[in-house]
Amino acid sequence: MGIRRIREYGKVQPGIPMGPLTLRLPFIHYRFEIADYLQGLLMCTVCLSIIPILTGKLGMSFEVALAIVILNGTLYLAHVTFGDPVVPGWVTPAIPLLVAYCETFAPGVERMQALIAFQMLFGIFCVVLGVTGVAKKFISLIPNAVQSAVLLGAGFAAIIMIFTPGKGLKSFDANPWTITICVGLAFYLLFSESFKVFKKKHKWAYYLGNLGMMPALLLAIFVGPLVGELSWPDYAGVTLLSRPDFVTLFRDFTILGNIPFPSAAMFLSSIPMVLSAYIVIFGDVLQTQALLEDAQKYRPDEDVNYNPNRSHIIFGGRNIFMSVFGPDISMCGPIWAAMQVVVSDRYKNGPAAMESINSGAGSFRWGTWTGYFIAPIVASVKPILGVGLASTMMIQGYVSVRVGVLKSRGFNDLGIAGVAGAILATRGAAWGLGAALLLVIMQYAGNKWKMAYTPEEPVFPLDSPEVIAKIVEEHMKANTDR
Repeated sequence: MGIRRIREYGKVQPGIPMGPLTLRLPFIHYRFEIADYLQGLLMCTVCLSIIPILTGKLGMSFEVALAIVILNGTLYLAHVTFGDPVVPGWVTPAIPLLVAYCETFAPGVERMQALIAFQMLFGIFCVVLGVTGVAKKFISLIPNAVQSAVLLGAGFAAIIMIFTPGKGLKSFDANPWTITICVGLAFYLLFSESFKVFKKKHKWAYYLGNLGMMPALLLAIFVGPLVGELSWPDYAGVTLLSRPDFVTLFRDFTILGNIPFPSAAMFLSSIPMVLSAYIVIFGDVLQTQALLEDAQKYRPDEDVNYNPNRSHIIFGGRNIFMSVFGPDISMCGPIWAAMQVVVSDRYKNGPAAMESINSGAGSFRWGTWTGYFIAPIVASVKPILGVGLASTMMIQGYVSVRVGVLKSRGFNDLGIAGVAGAILATRGAAWGLGAALLLVIMQYAGNKWKMAYTPEEPVFPLDSPEVIAKIVEEHMKANTDR
């Protein structure tokens, strides 16, 4: 067991079969990649940025919220360990929707029960789909406009959460200059066409771009205090190791302690939120598959064995575990898309750069896991966690709206998605899904129902002459009808 297994050319990375899972351990079944581990140490900052939501919405102390981050971060290791070659993360687009859902319940015991009921049912639902292998068939039953509405609503809710005063978070009004400067840098590094050209010409810019949000968060440590919006990191009394409070977590915030098991009514009321979160999750699974298939083209030496059913079993099991031991608003998702892209790009450079996609993804997540326990790292980023959350939500809002628009297969779908998405963002998952389904039924009832699943008309780029002409036509018609 102490001798490291070497992969044969073109074969799957070695491991120990365990039914639908495959056990893989660092140093034994895959090489430990120092570069990915060190990057993980830095990027644990993003994982810690959920703490302001946990403290603001669930009434937890910083130390209790840190315990939840550590529990969730430990479960991130389950993916590569059990055969899923990915960098897992949050269900980020669904976070603002879940926050809005939880806020419909009284703070304290009732809100925790609602969160537990949702996460437990969500986890069970994902595991069942993974075990039965019907995930793709299930999502195909949901009309395009409804899928688009959920993604648009998630994007709207993410932006609303940051820009609405008095949301119990470090909102935009608290740190306008820091958020503007740092989010501006993050958007430039992640989405700017000019920077994409620039980093092809300069290797240092390529590596800077691969760090994703990290440069913007590091900049916030200095910008925030300099503009008078944040304090400098406080290292007084800081020891080498952080101090998560697991005792209070288990006693006051779980069904292992003072929180009664949720009622059947709470499980039933969470169903619309479960469906909304799953629509987001399924998009993440498809994205994961696409990224790994693209990486596979560059590496004929390894058979990248990605199985969506296995992934469902693992992230579904993570959600069930967290619902019992540490209910978490960030949820347990199948992919951290930005870092999966970074790891996959380095993987494409060959075995010398990264032995296996498992070694890169696993080493990165071992790095983030280590970072949670290093008190100086936690103390350094503690003042900027609100800015980190704002950056994450604004970037996610941008991506969700963009993907949500592309999910619509015609102008009618886009109109339905816009209305229902706004309702979902402001009134919650049940109202938003109900509105989307009602509008779809009204639009496509009768012999036109198949059009809810297939293109209503040719789909063009949004800036094409055909789309512009159609928009002008619809605008003139609306003014005439008025």
